Amino acid sequence: MAQELTAGMLLSGYARGIFPMAQSRDDPELFWFEPRARGILPLDGFHVSRSLARTIRRGGFEIRIDTAFRAVVEACAAREETWINAPLFTLYDALFAMGYAHSLEVWRGEALVGGVFGVTLGGAFFGESMFSRVPDASKVALTYTVDRLRQSGFSLFDTQYLTPHLASLGGVEIPRLEYRRRLAEALSHTADFTAVPVPDAQSVLQRMTQTS
Repeated sequence: MAQELTAGMLLSGYARGIFPMAQSRDDPELFWFEPRARGILPLDGFHVSRSLARTIRRGGFEIRIDTAFRAVVEACAAREETWINAPLFTLYDALFAMGYAHSLEVWRGEALVGGVFGVTLGGAFFGESMFSRVPDASKVALTYTVDRLRQSGFSLFDTQYLTPHLASLGGVEIPRLEYRRRLAEALSHTADFTAVPVPDAQSVLQRMTQTS
């Protein structure tokens, strides 16, 4: 990417169906990607297993929104191989300050144990990454994220690629042209990631298990 990427250019890329990644954390360059098969999490097809439902019902977690955005991004990048480099940290910080990037955090006491972060545009949520420091924390984060997107007027949860972890939760791949159609529809309306309060576990499970 010869031209230095700005937050506005990043949003324009998302609106066109492309997203940037680095080859590694130490590579200063960013490259645009547009997979032929795009990973999404259908908001009406998220799968809550019995074991995950028990984990959520058992409690012990506190869900917070946008209270530790940078910490979530750093935790997502704290792995042996990552596509999040220094320029992306700066861009995500800028998008967060502008209200286009958000984090859903899973806390246990004062410890941040899991979370998801992504970029929002219209009715689309572009999920960037997630992490887990205790068993099932990332699954809990995704459950609450999907519920939040459904309650807040979103229609698309873009995961970029499909991993076995996402597939086990209902994630699927769709062709590029179908993704572009769904993206255009999502961008035609507005949604607000922060519009609803954090629900209790029982409410989340009641809504999510009706469609899983």
